[in-house]
Amino acid sequence: MTATNAVLQIRDIAKSFGSVRALTAAAMDVKAGEVHALMGANGAGKSTLVKIITGVFSADAGTIMLDQAPRVFRSPAEARAAGIVSVYQDPALVPDLTVGQNLKLARVPTADVMRWLAEMGVAKLDLGAVIRSLPYPLLRLIDMARALASNPRILLLDEITAALPADLSGQVFKMVRRWREAGNSVIFISHRMAEVSALCDRATVLRDGRTVGVVEMTAGADHRIVSLMLGAGPAKEAAKEAAQTSAISAAAERPAALVVTGLRYKHSLNGVSLTLRQGEVLGIAALEGQGQQELFDCIAGVRRFDSGAISVEGRELRPRHPVDAIRAGVVLIPANRLQALLPQRSIAENVALSSFREFAAWGPIDMAGERTRVLSAVQRLQIDTRAEGELKRLSGGNQQKVVIARWLASGFRTLLCFDPTRGIDVGTKRQIYALLRELAASGASVLLFTSEMPEIPLACDRALVLYQGQIVHEMPAAEASEASLLHAAHGLVAPKIAGAT
Repeated sequence: MTATNAVLQIRDIAKSFGSVRALTAAAMDVKAGEVHALMGANGAGKSTLVKIITGVFSADAGTIMLDQAPRVFRSPAEARAAGIVSVYQDPALVPDLTVGQNLKLARVPTADVMRWLAEMGVAKLDLGAVIRSLPYPLLRLIDMARALASNPRILLLDEITAALPADLSGQVFKMVRRWREAGNSVIFISHRMAEVSALCDRATVLRDGRTVGVVEMTAGADHRIVSLMLGAGPAKEAAKEAAQTSAISAAAERPAALVVTGLRYKHSLNGVSLTLRQGEVLGIAALEGQGQQELFDCIAGVRRFDSGAISVEGRELRPRHPVDAIRAGVVLIPANRLQALLPQRSIAENVALSSFREFAAWGPIDMAGERTRVLSAVQRLQIDTRAEGELKRLSGGNQQKVVIARWLASGFRTLLCFDPTRGIDVGTKRQIYALLRELAASGASVLLFTSEMPEIPLACDRALVLYQGQIVHEMPAAEASEASLLHAAHGLVAPKIAGAT
């Protein structure tokens, strides 16, 4: 690995958390004026390395060189003073404070943050709005604008686009390119290979906590990266599975599992109707803010819809609370996995949590039966149990698996998956999509929204496009290319929704 023109040099970084070895020998060189991708499967050590570079964690071993001089950052403030600023995988904002109060905590000029937000298409923002009331994609843009307002020499972006639709991702790309053109450096972490290919100059690949290669982003680089991340065998297997699943045909005329008719919610849903059939994976495609979050929340009982009807296997469902939907066999996998988990508790406790809803009265718990169900679900999803004592030490992909394992252990009939693979590596995505197909084959039904439109044909039988709170287009998954979905999602095609209900 050459250090030519390197503004940042990382050598043999190691880090352990108790018995979990997060990094063994991570190395990386970042040149001035380049966008450098940091790639690796979930659990490879990417986020840990980013937090060591920015002073959140201290390394157990290894060196960091900035401008050829060794540096040790004991806090994010020290790293920021040296010109290194990160936008982490989860928003670094205090949820119970307002936007303005969060900006004061960061000690950045509010005017500069607002200017950068405007550059990314956010013309207006209420500084008095409480952070927890704002949509997740907006929080990511606030985080990025706050980082840019610090004028960093090295900007680290950890899954910044994972929660963003294509239009907002485009705004982020514009800012990244602009930052590079000014001679600054960007370390970019993303599981969207198309983004890495389009945006980055080079990529460093981690596997099992160590650097396994550096790839120049030329023709065929994406295949080389996947091979380094997963090994040649798994990479070929993933390609084979993608080819097989892309040929999945639309579901036959099976009985309806979930029927939504004329659903309305404030200004977000304007008469949404759809039918999800037993044994079907039905995809929902939409750009940001088209009503997809409200649709899933209304079905799951998180929000109360204004009018319309929902029926589950022929029985009316008007949930006033998520418990009502769960009792009807309808369960939600949220995009923000931490909302559904107890991060301080063990894997087993998190998986077993939903089982307690079945107890009608106090009494002895069948601990043996519970352990059997939990172990079966954990093994089925191949969850990494090395840090089983505290769920927060798991990678994002394994945390999402725990959410799914919870419902596998307790049972369900209809699964609502809202962006379940956001920020998850390609190998784990493959496992989750294979599981969804397996569940559908066994008779379960899945309603799936993903912000990564190219993934819809990998797992779904059909795709519905949501635009301005309405279903405007339906197509078989085999026809659901990114181009066709984006055209429909922008309202650029004639409505075609004959099979939606």
